[in-house]
Amino acid sequence: MKESTSSTSAHTYPEVATPPSRSRASSAWWFLLPSLIGVLIFMVPVPDGAGSVTIPIAFLSDTLTTGLGVVVPWIIVTLVAVSVVGTLLWWTVRPGFLDNHLGRTLFDVGWMWLAVRVAGLVFALLIILQVGPEQVWGENTGAVILDLATVLATVFFLAGLLLPLLLSFGLLDFVGALMTRLMRPLFRLPGRSSVVGLSSWLGDGSIGVLMANQQYVQGYYTKREAAVLGTTFNIVSVTFTVVILGYLGLQHMFLPFYLTIVVAGLIAGVVMVRIPPLSRIPDEYAEGVTPQPEDEAPPRRGMLRRAWSNGLDRGAEVRLGTVIRHGFSNVLEMWVVVVPSILAIGTVSVMLAEHTPLFTWLGAPFIPVLELMQVPEAEAASATMLIGFADMLLPAAFAASIDAEMTRFIVGALSITQLIFMSEVGGMLLASRIPVRFHHLVAIFLLRTVITLPVIVVMAHLFY
Repeated sequence: MKESTSSTSAHTYPEVATPPSRSRASSAWWFLLPSLIGVLIFMVPVPDGAGSVTIPIAFLSDTLTTGLGVVVPWIIVTLVAVSVVGTLLWWTVRPGFLDNHLGRTLFDVGWMWLAVRVAGLVFALLIILQVGPEQVWGENTGAVILDLATVLATVFFLAGLLLPLLLSFGLLDFVGALMTRLMRPLFRLPGRSSVVGLSSWLGDGSIGVLMANQQYVQGYYTKREAAVLGTTFNIVSVTFTVVILGYLGLQHMFLPFYLTIVVAGLIAGVVMVRIPPLSRIPDEYAEGVTPQPEDEAPPRRGMLRRAWSNGLDRGAEVRLGTVIRHGFSNVLEMWVVVVPSILAIGTVSVMLAEHTPLFTWLGAPFIPVLELMQVPEAEAASATMLIGFADMLLPAAFAASIDAEMTRFIVGALSITQLIFMSEVGGMLLASRIPVRFHHLVAIFLLRTVITLPVIVVMAHLFY
């Protein structure tokens, strides 16, 4: 399920070629200062004032959400209503103010995505007004998704405007030259992708999807590379990991727990890029974009020197006005395209998980596997094996009553390393330009479960 293919070039933003006009010293400042600020905002953990850690972008998002208060849900409804009305206008009268590049990007979608946007609007109104079936707006279903949508809306606003600090001023060019020899053999990715991977692992998975999508439609990654980035590194934040540990009563196990996630995640990443479905996605660029492949030839004068030169070249060429325009366009796309999808797909997913035995039935085949691996309370654990596909917090919530601490450890770590959950990352991927479809996400989720479960169980036996 994808947005309209007619907008695959939505973010190509062709620019007039201008020769570097800045001096080397000026270019160095244009490269270093914005890039260092970007690293600080998106990657550096800081105390949150409540005894835990966060990253500045998450702190800014929480502050903005708190400041807006009760207005935020109605902002969400407004954004989704704009999405629906704009799409209907595009389909019918197509007024002149929409018949342009941005209008096509936001509203030129097929009937299936129109239905998703309408469903998102209906769900948003039912949840806010608490009318209709409680299964829709209950505290464990619709209310969870609305809270998520409000957080994502502020994250999209801040990240859309601030991500260019990481992407547009030379950091990608600098890191790409340094990391090619590591990322290419391990993950079959260009070196610049390490910035996306680190931002996801140290920051938040939704930010990783945003970064991968933006760079894909600008020609930095092929379809396969974008799909790998969007589905392999978008782990939840350290802060959310602490939340999961709190649900499971495992706060004292943070270091072994996170070590387990890192080991299992890296092994899964190395394996997943070499098997279907990711390996079968074509290594070609999006239609209508100008490819910008990374120079991976061995440097003649040293890797660090080439990296520095690449960063300076980008610093000499970047234009602030263009970067700001791109940032606002990215914000609008995330608001109008992704937020309705999260509300529709996420609400349906958590309703299935909360009010039907579907995931319990699907998890039943794991009982003998868990028993073979000597996991205590295997039957209780099996019910959580696949429920994380709906929402990553659900396995921890279901496993909180399991007595065996080792089993709770396994369930929590698996829920994070599975990565794909429809209430956030899955919905974002489907609404993005990244070429993955729903059946790809199902396959990737199942494969990551099969790959990481034995690794996590082995680590758990070491710690327990």
